[in-house]
This record gives sequence, structure tokens and C-alpha cells, in this order.
Amino acid sequence: MTPMYWPDFIYHNFTDKGKDHLKLLEILHKFTRRVIEERSADFDPINFKATKRIAFLDMLLKARSDDNSLTFDDIQEEVDTFMFEGHDTTTSGICSAIQLIGSHPEVQAKLHEEIDQVFGSSNRPLKSDDLGELKYLECVIKETMRLYPPVPFVSRSITEDQVVAGYKLPKGHSASVLTYMVHRDERYYPDPEKFDPDRFLPENSENRPYFAYIPFSAGKRNCIGQRFAMMEEKVILANLLRKYELKAMKTMDEINLVANLVLRPTNDMLIKLTKRF
Repeated sequence: MTPMYWPDFIYHNFTDKGKDHLKLLEILHKFTRRVIEERSADFDPINFKATKRIAFLDMLLKARSDDNSLTFDDIQEEVDTFMFEGHDTTTSGICSAIQLIGSHPEVQAKLHEEIDQVFGSSNRPLKSDDLGELKYLECVIKETMRLYPPVPFVSRSITEDQVVAGYKLPKGHSASVLTYMVHRDERYYPDPEKFDPDRFLPENSENRPYFAYIPFSAGKRNCIGQRFAMMEEKVILANLLRKYELKAMKTMDEINLVANLVLRPTNDMLIKLTKRF
């Protein structure tokens, strides 16, 4: 907000915040550079097609080896986005889910039943195959992101004139889509303020339009890490719910979520944990 800090030369060389910014950025870049270099050393483009499940980084390295269409810096920017873009958004989604689960005992009881069916009384680590069995947990996460999408709006540049609902959107301008309100459209979500994970059971969501649910945006510029984010939330919530019962000590209104690029609470979110076993 201070015009004299807008030039990078002044901000990075003559302010403490600017100097700290460069130091922290270098830590992040060193990490992703090491990941890329280690993978690049083992990457074999000849055996690329023989792999059924292709890692994101391998796809980028393959594009670079084919025709040099991607530089090392291009790859690093994509890896930076994948590895760091999601930490705030995923945290927001997990916190909102914990709050809602702790506020709805009937939902939590179903989650504990499902988790106990998968793990029983064992203490074994959660495996990737277990994630597919936690179907109700996935519904809970999806319903959480419907009510409280971590990124509550997205913006796009308009590349050609468009007419939407009788209104002309001219080329060269920007349009913002308020995800928070899209997810409250009563045509697709009756009683939209109600927390109801059953909305995302297959029989209740099969005829829902694709663009009626866009927590990760949609189209060609949707979130590249959405599957990873879903897996991460499932792992953390499943491990938490295996061991504890959750009780929210505040309502969502008292926490007061606000849209600051990412949906964040302005007040402390207090959760009481009680050991299950």
C-alpha cells in the first residue's frame, strides 16, 4: 500500500521486509530445485510410456526432453505452485472441516463408524488403498468446501466478447466468479446453509451440473493440485478421527471467516479433543 516500496530495487534492498522476503523465497526455491534435480537425475524418457501412473514432475521433464518447450525455470515455477500454493488453502479446508464435524455429532458418529470399519482397533498406518474406502469422509470434505470454499472467488481475463444472462462482458476486462455464492444456488442445493454431507452421495449428485461445484475452479485453469489436496485432507482428518472425538467450542459465526484471498478465521477456532480409546 506504500508507493515508494513498489519498485523491487527499493523494497528488496532498503526494507527489512523486502530482505526477509528474498531470504525466505530462496529457502523455498532451494527445496524445489533439489526435488527437480534429484528426479531429473533418475528420469528415463525411454521408459516413460511404460509407466501407467505418471507423476506430475515426470510429465514436465518429458516435455523438456522432447523439444525443450519448457526451461528449467518453467518447471520450477510449476513445482513451486504445486508444492506451496496448497498449504494455506488445504489448512483452511481442514480447519473448516474440523469445526463442522465438531459441531455436528450425528455426522461425526457416521465418520467414526466408517473409520472403525476400515481400521478396526488396529494402530496400523493409513495406506493409500484406505482412502478409497473412506467414502463418507470424502462427502464431508466436499460439503465443507461447498459451504466454505478455501478460495471463495476466482478471476479470469475475458479474451473475447461474451454475453451472460443478457449482459455483455467485453473483451479485455476481468470477470470474477464468487464460488461462495455459486455453492449456495438453491436450484442445486436446497436449504443451502445446512451442512449436509449426503448431498455428495453418488445418487444425490449424479445430475448436478459440473459448474455448480467449483471449489478448485474449473476448466483449463483449474487447480493442478486438487487430487493431492483431497488426499491430504483425508489423511489428516482420518488420523485425527481415529483417535479423538471433536467438539467445537464456538459457532462458525463466532469464528467469523473472511475472504482474504483464502478464507480465514478472524477469531480463534477452539476445538476440544477427547481420546476415543
